[in-house]
Amino acid sequence: MKENRIIIKIRRPVSEVFDFTVTPGNTPKWIINIVEEKTNELPVKLGTIYRIKNKGGVWTEYEVIEFELNKIFTLSQKGTDYKVRYTYKPIENGTELIYFEWSEKGELEDPFSKSILNKLKSVMEQD
Repeated sequence: MKENRIIIKIRRPVSEVFDFTVTPGNTPKWIINIVEEKTNELPVKLGTIYRIKNKGGVWTEYEVIEFELNKIFTLSQKGTDYKVRYTYKPIENGTELIYFEWSEKGELEDPFSKSILNKLKSVMEQD
């Protein structure tokens, strides 16, 4: 199994960080390779399908396989064994976000880096 785990602290309440990261359309604000994101339904819940378009114009689908409001948000990429989980924990003055991505059999094609999550932190902490 290949995996990648990154922890970041964001000076915003858990509910704000959670809402921002699950809301379609916000992803291009902090992930440079994504230009568009849509879902098949709102509000987002277990079973929601995200469609994400990268800079090359390729669409990828993900299904929400775990959803606990303000706690856990897990996506599974359709047709692969790739998964990504966001875990949100309240801390003094904000949120600890644990980003974990893994693939049971294959490689991680484009693993997240700390800089990607630092961009999320920067966007979230702007006043």
